[in-house]
Amino acid sequence: MTAYSSVLDLIGNTPLVDVSQLCPKPGVKIFAKLESDNPAGSVKDRIAKAMVLDAEATGRLAPGATILEPSSGNTGIALAMIAQIRGYKLKIVLPENVSVERRQLLEVFGAEIISSPGEEGSNGAVRLAQKIAEENPDWVFLYQYENDANPRVHFETTGPEILRDCPEITHFVAGLGTSGTLMGVGTYLKQQRPEVRIYAVEPPTGELVQGLRSMDEGYIPPIFENWNGIDLLDGKSIVRPRDSLIGVRRLASEVGLFVGISSGAALAGALKVAEKLDEGCIVFIVCDGGWKYLSTNAWTAPLAEAVADAEKIIYF
Repeated sequence: MTAYSSVLDLIGNTPLVDVSQLCPKPGVKIFAKLESDNPAGSVKDRIAKAMVLDAEATGRLAPGATILEPSSGNTGIALAMIAQIRGYKLKIVLPENVSVERRQLLEVFGAEIISSPGEEGSNGAVRLAQKIAEENPDWVFLYQYENDANPRVHFETTGPEILRDCPEITHFVAGLGTSGTLMGVGTYLKQQRPEVRIYAVEPPTGELVQGLRSMDEGYIPPIFENWNGIDLLDGKSIVRPRDSLIGVRRLASEVGLFVGISSGAALAGALKVAEKLDEGCIVFIVCDGGWKYLSTNAWTAPLAEAVADAEKIIYF
């Protein structure tokens, strides 16, 4: 067994799991990339580590510095773990209606929480963080939506891992949030295998699927533009809140994967892509585990009630 010098060395090299039994098309395989296996529990461990190391290498972060970042949970938790290890102070701008477990995890790792209005969602947290950053220029604003280290780490690690473990991949599906995973992985796969199709999972305009972003709602992450997202994507898979909850319940009950709500949306998106195929191999991203969502009753409440609750609680 390998011994690691730091918990940060455990980030990445996450497993792929075959969940093809969920797909009604016998010629189509579906694999889940379990980013929930990262030490702080999500795909955001990768970008948090990458942004911190990049800021250290360029001299933006000095010992004892204060980091500021907007987050609806996972990036903040990953940054809090890393900041505690490396001796930084961390202030997270967090919508006030996130699940209680997310707030508690930030506190466990010593982060200071600055609340933003829940009804404004993640966009409101971004706006408030930008204002605070202008007022406190000595704080280090990593800003995951614009930080090139975000997609670059997926280009350098997540993409190569997927192709290494699933060389037969024909389609890649991921939720569109900051767009870092889609841009980084998608760019790598297209360079290595131009025939691989890249699909973004989005909610319909005007509907809330937490952790996902609709480009039609007005805010386009700078990363998406900087990495030529329009040209990179081959299509969108539109997923509604009900779809995401059905997906997350199926992952638990049929294949034994207890994962977060946005991962149910990614599965639903992958299944919509599969419906159009006679054969192929789809890989989708499991962004995080389900442990941070137990208080939401997403698995145990009647489906209609869970869908209604999804409009009140930020899940991602």
